[in-house]
Amino acid sequence: MAATLAHERPQLGQELIAQGLISEDQLRIALIEQGRSQQALGKLLVELGFVTEETLREALSRTLGKASVDLARAIIDPLALNRVPKEIARRYRLLPLSFDAERKILSIALADPDDIVAQDRLQSLLGDETTIETVLAGESEILRAIEQHYGHELSIDGILREIETGEVDVSDLARSGDEYSQPVVRLVDALLADAVKREASDIHFEPEASHLRIRYRIDGLLRQIRALHRSCWAAMAVRLKVMASLNIAETRAPQDGRISVVINGRAIDFRVSVHPTLHGENIVLRVLDRHKGIVPLAGLGLTGEQLELLKRMIARPEGLILTTGPTGSGKTTTLYSILNHLSNESLNIMTLEDPVEYPTSLIRQTSISEASKLDFAAGVRAMMRQDPDVILVGEIRDTETAVMAFRAAMTGHQVYSTLHTNSALGVIPRLIDLGMQPDILAGNLIGMLGQRLVRRLCPDCRRPRAPEASELRLLGLPREEAPAAIFDPVGCPHCAFQGFRGRTTITEIVRMDRDLDERVARHATPNELLRAARDKGFRTLAEDGIRRVLDGTTSLAELARVVDLTDRMG
Repeated sequence: MAATLAHERPQLGQELIAQGLISEDQLRIALIEQGRSQQALGKLLVELGFVTEETLREALSRTLGKASVDLARAIIDPLALNRVPKEIARRYRLLPLSFDAERKILSIALADPDDIVAQDRLQSLLGDETTIETVLAGESEILRAIEQHYGHELSIDGILREIETGEVDVSDLARSGDEYSQPVVRLVDALLADAVKREASDIHFEPEASHLRIRYRIDGLLRQIRALHRSCWAAMAVRLKVMASLNIAETRAPQDGRISVVINGRAIDFRVSVHPTLHGENIVLRVLDRHKGIVPLAGLGLTGEQLELLKRMIARPEGLILTTGPTGSGKTTTLYSILNHLSNESLNIMTLEDPVEYPTSLIRQTSISEASKLDFAAGVRAMMRQDPDVILVGEIRDTETAVMAFRAAMTGHQVYSTLHTNSALGVIPRLIDLGMQPDILAGNLIGMLGQRLVRRLCPDCRRPRAPEASELRLLGLPREEAPAAIFDPVGCPHCAFQGFRGRTTITEIVRMDRDLDERVARHATPNELLRAARDKGFRTLAEDGIRRVLDGTTSLAELARVVDLTDRMG
């Protein structure tokens, strides 16, 4: 590891001693050697065998307040490599990691974040319009990565040309040698990086009789990205299973795993599902980007009125709050936004998930697993003995879990969970169907949120037009109140010619009060509950979505794709 500044050397040594990683005697030996050789303290500690380079990197990261990266798990952006010649990278012990072309930011790994000479030389090479961001890495890690990545084709098209001109040896993919000599290894890495760049939520590898189809789920819809010759798939499947620590010999049974890598300087997890099909193993990766997962409450797309209502709900010290909606509707994101809003050193927040999607400091998170024989109900029972203030249960799937969630809510805890229903008010009959008594629901439910995700119109190419009479009926507006325009998608380079870019939520919120509790306790019908909620200002998903159509955020056709508008047709 390269040197730290003189005034930081004792700080580094004391940091290592405080963590029990080295002793006072070892630090004294290293300082004596440093006085003789004038080498960096960190490098000497590694050479003397007192610490590993990885341990030193993490300690330096904490001491200097700099982010660090494990280059063995990093996927390198070819655009970044193309901006820095190999000779410069080797001479100054640096590795380009990622390049943001829009913001002109180049992220590099350096062994010494205070190496001004290296940064000045790189800045003069790139020009003043490019900003350099540095992260810490081990010196030997950097040198090894330079030799590994430079000289190899890393773009998808280039790797495919390489594969087409040579043989792919599947047996070589499981070994730990120079794996970057294998083009399939680089192809898988390039596809993972490409999916993250395009902000895909899922990657589908789908073998057919004659080819492999690769699709990304972007903004909620699957989009075909590539079609490769079937001969590539055996080696790619092995590589993905090796990365996910799965059994490469098992091809007839489903398997689940997880991949953790660094892409564009960010830690990205992929939840891997392998499923046997007629033409081979189908593999789907769920992209879990921790940096995108936690959104501030103000960023959830709520109106001011909805945000205030939600804050009133989470201010209640005990009870159950449920989010509802289909898979992929943003329920977990909403719950983590709430937990992040609540999180502080005075609260003990604990979660039980399948699996943990967004590791977060200050929150005690547990993944349920068959291996440990821990399910949601047993997990809640165990967590109750951990003195929690706030509990998140990933999903209420059965009666036992529902009973334990309400038991936690009734004993002074604030509990959050998800439920699969079509609407917020659909929570009541669903819980009753699970065996909960209406008397138990009354007084223990704080409230329910129903939500969906709709695609945002691209602001660069959306096209305004006057609404038609049939569309005014869907919008619930008379002709005299018709808006000047609603917007349709068009497509341009900014949105990859899709007409949409990104997604936002539409939400309905029900806050339970004494009146609604009383109606639930006396078995009120869903229509009675809906009328009572409307009297208190409740707005349905469709009505919240219409707000998004009228303000130009989305199109009416997109809203109709996500929410049932047929009841408004006539």
